[in-house]
Amino acid sequence: MASFIIEGGHQLSGEIEPQGAKNEVLQIICAVLLTSEKVTINNIPAIRDAHKLIELLRGLNVKVSQNSISSFTFQSDNVDLKYLKSDAFRKQSQSIRGSIMIAGPLLARFGEVYIPRPGGDKIGRRRLDTHFVGLNKLGADFKFDIKESAFTANTKILKGAPMLLEEASVTGTANILMAAVLAEGKTTIYNAACEPYIQQLAKMLVKMGANITGIASNLLTVEGVKELKGCNHTCLPDMIEVGSFIGMAAMTGSDITIKNAGVEHLGIIPRAFEKLGIKLDFKGDDIHVPAQSNYSVETFIDGSILTIDDAPWPGLTPDLLSIILVVATQAKGSVLIHQKMFESRLFFVDKLIDMGAQIILCDPHRASVIGLNKESQLRATMMTSPDIRAGVALLIAALSADGVSQIFNIEQIDRGYQNIDTRLNKLGARITRME
Repeated sequence: MASFIIEGGHQLSGEIEPQGAKNEVLQIICAVLLTSEKVTINNIPAIRDAHKLIELLRGLNVKVSQNSISSFTFQSDNVDLKYLKSDAFRKQSQSIRGSIMIAGPLLARFGEVYIPRPGGDKIGRRRLDTHFVGLNKLGADFKFDIKESAFTANTKILKGAPMLLEEASVTGTANILMAAVLAEGKTTIYNAACEPYIQQLAKMLVKMGANITGIASNLLTVEGVKELKGCNHTCLPDMIEVGSFIGMAAMTGSDITIKNAGVEHLGIIPRAFEKLGIKLDFKGDDIHVPAQSNYSVETFIDGSILTIDDAPWPGLTPDLLSIILVVATQAKGSVLIHQKMFESRLFFVDKLIDMGAQIILCDPHRASVIGLNKESQLRATMMTSPDIRAGVALLIAALSADGVSQIFNIEQIDRGYQNIDTRLNKLGARITRME
């Protein structure tokens, strides 16, 4: 198990550019299965999850060529569906949750799919009902084999249908959308997720010849077409990395400029950090975070304690609540963090409490944070990364702490953050990777 050794307490400075968006690229890579023509995808981050999904496509006999460190060309003109029943596919698909999004494209184009229960972060229940109910309404017949813990689906033809999603699932919307573009007739998806990731996927599909209206809204209308063509697509900057860098600058009292941050796609994220008292200067598509000796949490207008919670877009993404919680530990004032979606995502706070943070875990979904106002540094400690976002939150805490910390299971961090140690070391961090 690899680990990071972090010498905390050092200010950072300089410029850093976010990687391509992890949550977008996993959808985009699956979409290449919808056409036999070449599809080029740019700004793919060099992270474990993206590379695992690319290897999974290679196993399906998709032709993959790498144009540069962040650009790949795919051609799915001779897909091998027999690979779905292999032990190699089971191992690959169970190691990455994004594998579930090959279901829609394979059903739409080939009429069958076999998916072992996907893996991913251990952050609580992450049901797949939205995916399967939506695909079932399009005509797919799903069965779950309890013994094999795998889903099988078949269809003679997908037909468009109206549907109201029970939850605005990003990956569920992506899967249904990718199936609907090749379904016969009209599909309406109400309560669709409308995150920038979905907007990007929809725009890519339109470039490929799909007929989609309502992009950026929660009502998508799709008129099915018979086939799609190839295209060239560039992924957005990763908004979660942008938020992570803002939080890191605040916790370490650093002066950092985030270059090419994709500001117009960040939504409410900058405002969430401003509520904690963090100053942000916008210069075109760059974000300058000036060094601050302290920052104060706002209250609501009536003076009551601030609550920061997650919500479907354009609300705050749940992927940033771990970062925001850590930043709040050194703010002046109190804040209630309410993580609605996943009941295990806040359990990492016991490590922060060991470091001296004042946090009360009210229940699996809520944590009350009493800020230290930087009057005392967090203490260095040994800890283990439970998931991608909590792992980076703990890394940020360690960078601000007094002493040398060690974080184990950093493979979780590598799943979502590209060479995070070397990139931060260029800003003045002192992080050593131990294999």
